[in-house]
Amino acid sequence: MFSRTGAVLSLTRCFRHHQPSRSLSLVSSSTLTAHLATRSDLRQCQSRFHQQKRLVSTATTGSSFIKMTGVKKYQIVERGAPNSTDYRVFFNGQSVSPLHDIPLYANDAKTVLNMVVEVPRWTNAKMEISLGEGLNPIKQDVKKGKLRFVANCFPHHGYIWNYGAFPQTWENPDHLDPNTGCKGDNDPIDVLEIGSRVAKRGDVVQVKVLGTVALIDEGETDWKVISIDVNDPVADQLKRTQSDLEREMSLSRRRAPPLN
Repeated sequence: MFSRTGAVLSLTRCFRHHQPSRSLSLVSSSTLTAHLATRSDLRQCQSRFHQQKRLVSTATTGSSFIKMTGVKKYQIVERGAPNSTDYRVFFNGQSVSPLHDIPLYANDAKTVLNMVVEVPRWTNAKMEISLGEGLNPIKQDVKKGKLRFVANCFPHHGYIWNYGAFPQTWENPDHLDPNTGCKGDNDPIDVLEIGSRVAKRGDVVQVKVLGTVALIDEGETDWKVISIDVNDPVADQLKRTQSDLEREMSLSRRRAPPLN
């Protein structure tokens, strides 16, 4: 469901009394906005909810990464066996945290954002950026001692979109969202990328925002930002309206392989 009300979306901030230094317009036809935590905010937030030794240099987020004509390419290295509690995906080369060291914006105009892909389309393993480990690797979520997998939604297999997070964002568990009446889920802001390409885990994809949907998950606010890869063939045709999405992105045109 897409917002048509023009209500202000107040995504969770690190400090309620600190004026946001940047905001993101999610739906151009309304006043819907989302305040996103900056890198410095995240560093202060980090010390509040976990102890983590920072292993990367602040020099890794240079402004040269921002221009679309020179988007930085990231490589990953996998450690441990997939579908195990030991499995981790690190960003290789320089020491890079996908939470702190990949810029939120991918262009100078701040109209294109970087998305870190945690879960590729058509896969089931519930992966997420780890907030409590050095360099914030991607790992499989564990609940009640068991690895998490999402159920299939017939006739599709696993996630029907590429799923991930915006770097340098965080939903504050101490902030009561006025739209949902619930506090944040203590995670980076989630992104659904609905383009045609099946991304790979650890990909950094440049996306444009189309809208948002708010979920309440076990009493916590969990915003999902709906977006599309700027290089998708239909990206230019999508103008952030529900009719555009229904016309261009019908799920029947993008069916998953048959379930085994």
